[in-house]
Amino acid sequence: MAVVNSIFEKFLSNVQIFENREVLRHTYTPEHLPHRDVQVESLAAILVAALRKDTPSNVLIYGKTGTGKTAVTKYVGMELEKSGEIHGVPCYVIYINCEIVDTQYRLLAHLARHFDKDIPMTGWPTDQVYAEFKEALDSEKAIVIVVLDEIDKLVKKGDDVLYNLSRINGDLHKARMAIIGISNDLNFTEFLDPRVRSSLGEEEIIFPPYDAKQIKDILSQRAVMAFKTGVLEENVIPLCAAFAAQENGDARRALDLLRVSAELAEREKSSMVREEHVRAAHEKIELDRVAEVVCTLPTQSKLVLLSVLKLVEGGGNRFITGQVYHTYCKMCLQIQMDVLTHRRITDLISELDMLGIINAMVISKGRYGRTKEISLSTPLESTMKTLFKDYRLQPLINFKAPVVAQTKFY
Repeated sequence: MAVVNSIFEKFLSNVQIFENREVLRHTYTPEHLPHRDVQVESLAAILVAALRKDTPSNVLIYGKTGTGKTAVTKYVGMELEKSGEIHGVPCYVIYINCEIVDTQYRLLAHLARHFDKDIPMTGWPTDQVYAEFKEALDSEKAIVIVVLDEIDKLVKKGDDVLYNLSRINGDLHKARMAIIGISNDLNFTEFLDPRVRSSLGEEEIIFPPYDAKQIKDILSQRAVMAFKTGVLEENVIPLCAAFAAQENGDARRALDLLRVSAELAEREKSSMVREEHVRAAHEKIELDRVAEVVCTLPTQSKLVLLSVLKLVEGGGNRFITGQVYHTYCKMCLQIQMDVLTHRRITDLISELDMLGIINAMVISKGRYGRTKEISLSTPLESTMKTLFKDYRLQPLINFKAPVVAQTKFY
């Protein structure tokens, strides 16, 4: 036991920087949400129908990651439940993350369990689970708001459950239900049955990205609660805001950056969080993000990315699609992998570009037509190291990219 204590003692003796680090996490919902008054008002104006004992419209909420969609929805939901108690109108807001609860059975079981129904994890017919939920829901005169965060993840596995839930009010006698869907993908409704689309998207709210000044205000608000007085250098919050503004105005990323910066300072036993801690944290978070994305890529996408990495390793920093394809083909032959068509590899290059792992810019080659000019946007060494964790690619560790003439393989 003494050995265990000695291991942790040196960390416990560090200078204390945090007052409450939990306020920098995504799960924390503050009492006021800076620069989201318009969206709060819009959602409240829709849900106020519940306090009049009417059924609110279904709502679809769109916006990029870190634009406050979930925080606003949870905040308005909590306020609705409080107001319901004051006005004697039972209002329940049930929040579900569809990345975790991602099938019709799981969703219905989760909803039924909220009303104390004992539903097994698997084994029942879906119709029976739906019937149990509907019976439990209709047991009292209440308004129930079901929040489906990352609803697009659910839709990819079929829209049957949304079809049933969006029409459930026709089968209820006492209770009423409305759905709030939250998504980063503006186009996800294209995959829905037209009948589901029309009933689900009765109202829509768009969340624009934050700019650097707005992110600075958000960080300043949280910093007052998160840190002890005087531990942040003057440039720390503006630098965190600037980094996040460059990355599509992601406030979630900014909060992570501020928290990790302080954690790095704490580990160094520094009494202040400084600019160098922010830069180190930014690099660490970026490497972690890249590693997570690269690890989950399909094998063929990994081979395309490795082709770019091997070309960079061989010298140069910009390559055309044909060079990447030629390198990819050589690799496939070496590890006996099926070779995809040039068109399919072009699609995979576009997907890697969308993920921010590479940059792919369409350029004109005159009479040779158009191609993509590709460059790497992640660190070479760490990305290569992550790729080679896949045992299928390990025979390519010593592979050398072939020299390809610039005028070929358009």
